[in-house]
Amino acid sequence: MAGRTNTEEAFVMSEPRNGGSVKTLGIKVPDSLHAQFALVAQLDGISLGDAAIRAVELYVTTKRAEPDFAARAKAALDEIEREAAARRGAIEGLFGSEGPTPGTAEQTTGSTRRRS
Repeated sequence: MAGRTNTEEAFVMSEPRNGGSVKTLGIKVPDSLHAQFALVAQLDGISLGDAAIRAVELYVTTKRAEPDFAARAKAALDEIEREAAARRGAIEGLFGSEGPTPGTAEQTTGSTRRRS
Protein backbone atom coordinates (compact mmCIF):
# COMPACT_ATOMS: atom_id res chain seq x y z
CA MET A 1 0.00 0.00 0.00
CA ALA A 2 1.25 3.43 -0.84
CA GLY A 3 1.68 6.02 1.85
CA ARG A 4 3.03 3.77 4.56
CA THR A 5 5.90 5.53 6.22
CA ASN A 6 6.27 3.77 9.55
CA THR A 7 5.48 0.60 11.40
CA GLU A 8 2.38 0.80 13.57
CA GLU A 9 -0.05 -1.60 15.16
CA ALA A 10 -3.23 -1.99 13.15
CA PHE A 11 -5.22 -4.51 15.19
CA VAL A 12 -4.90 -7.27 17.76
CA MET A 13 -7.28 -10.22 18.06
CA SER A 14 -7.29 -13.24 20.36
CA GLU A 15 -7.80 -16.71 19.03
CA PRO A 16 -7.36 -20.16 20.60
CA ARG A 17 -4.41 -22.19 19.34
CA ASN A 18 -2.94 -25.49 20.51
CA GLY A 19 -4.87 -25.39 23.77
CA GLY A 20 -3.66 -21.86 24.57
CA SER A 21 -4.46 -18.36 23.52
CA VAL A 22 -2.59 -16.43 20.86
CA LYS A 23 -2.90 -12.88 19.60
CA THR A 24 -3.15 -11.89 15.96
CA LEU A 25 -1.16 -8.72 15.35
CA GLY A 26 -1.66 -6.73 12.18
CA ILE A 27 0.97 -4.09 11.48
CA LYS A 28 1.67 -1.60 8.73
CA VAL A 29 5.21 -1.89 7.39
CA PRO A 30 6.91 0.31 4.80
CA ASP A 31 7.04 -1.39 1.40
CA SER A 32 10.84 -1.55 1.30
CA LEU A 33 11.07 -3.15 4.76
CA HIS A 34 8.30 -5.62 3.88
CA ALA A 35 10.16 -6.65 0.73
CA GLN A 36 13.36 -7.24 2.71
CA PHE A 37 11.49 -9.09 5.47
CA ALA A 38 9.72 -11.34 2.95
CA LEU A 39 13.00 -12.10 1.17
CA VAL A 40 14.81 -12.97 4.40
CA ALA A 41 11.94 -15.24 5.50
CA GLN A 42 11.94 -16.91 2.08
CA LEU A 43 15.71 -17.46 2.20
CA ASP A 44 15.30 -19.01 5.67
CA GLY A 45 12.47 -21.20 4.36
CA ILE A 46 9.92 -19.91 6.88
CA SER A 47 6.61 -18.09 6.64
CA LEU A 48 6.24 -14.38 7.32
CA GLY A 49 4.25 -15.30 10.42
CA ASP A 50 7.06 -17.47 11.78
CA ALA A 51 9.60 -14.79 10.93
CA ALA A 52 7.49 -12.20 12.76
CA ILE A 53 7.32 -14.42 15.84
CA ARG A 54 11.10 -14.81 15.78
CA ALA A 55 11.48 -11.04 15.46
CA VAL A 56 9.20 -10.43 18.44
CA GLU A 57 11.06 -13.04 20.50
CA LEU A 58 14.37 -11.38 19.63
CA TYR A 59 12.99 -7.95 20.58
CA VAL A 60 11.76 -9.21 23.96
CA THR A 61 15.06 -10.97 24.65
CA THR A 62 17.02 -7.85 23.71
CA LYS A 63 14.87 -5.60 25.92
CA ARG A 64 15.17 -7.98 28.89
CA ALA A 65 18.96 -7.72 28.64
CA GLU A 66 18.95 -3.92 29.01
CA PRO A 67 20.46 -2.80 32.33
CA ASP A 68 17.44 -0.74 33.44
CA PHE A 69 14.74 -3.11 32.20
CA ALA A 70 14.11 -4.86 35.53
CA ALA A 71 13.77 -1.51 37.31
CA ARG A 72 11.32 -0.22 34.68
CA ALA A 73 9.29 -3.44 34.91
CA LYS A 74 9.17 -3.18 38.70
CA ALA A 75 8.02 0.45 38.47
CA ALA A 76 5.23 -0.61 36.09
CA LEU A 77 4.20 -3.40 38.46
CA ASP A 78 4.21 -0.99 41.42
CA GLU A 79 1.96 1.40 39.48
CA ILE A 80 -0.46 -1.43 38.63
CA GLU A 81 -0.61 -2.38 42.32
CA ARG A 82 -1.24 1.28 43.34
CA GLU A 83 -4.07 1.56 40.82
CA ALA A 84 -5.59 -1.75 41.98
CA ALA A 85 -5.44 -0.61 45.62
CA ALA A 86 -7.15 2.67 44.71
CA ARG A 87 -9.92 0.84 42.84
CA ARG A 88 -10.29 -1.64 45.70
CA GLY A 89 -10.62 1.28 48.12
CA ALA A 90 -13.26 2.91 45.94
CA ILE A 91 -15.31 -0.27 45.83
CA GLU A 92 -14.96 -0.79 49.57
CA GLY A 93 -16.09 2.79 50.05
CA LEU A 94 -19.26 2.06 48.09
CA PHE A 95 -20.15 -1.10 49.99
CA GLY A 96 -18.30 -0.79 53.28
CA SER A 97 -15.12 -2.62 54.16
CA GLU A 98 -16.72 -6.05 53.56
CA GLY A 99 -17.09 -5.41 49.83
CA PRO A 100 -20.12 -5.97 47.62
CA THR A 101 -22.41 -8.94 48.18
CA PRO A 102 -24.60 -10.47 45.49
CA GLY A 103 -27.76 -9.34 47.33
CA THR A 104 -26.45 -5.78 47.70
CA ALA A 105 -25.73 -5.49 44.00
CA GLU A 106 -29.19 -6.80 43.07
CA GLN A 107 -30.92 -4.45 45.53
CA THR A 108 -29.02 -1.46 44.17
CA THR A 109 -29.84 -2.35 40.58
CA GLY A 110 -33.49 -3.01 41.40
CA SER A 111 -33.98 0.19 43.36
CA THR A 112 -32.32 2.20 40.60
CA ARG A 113 -34.71 0.73 38.05
CA ARG A 114 -37.77 1.49 40.19
CA ARG A 115 -36.78 5.16 40.45
CA SER A 116 -36.39 5.55 36.72
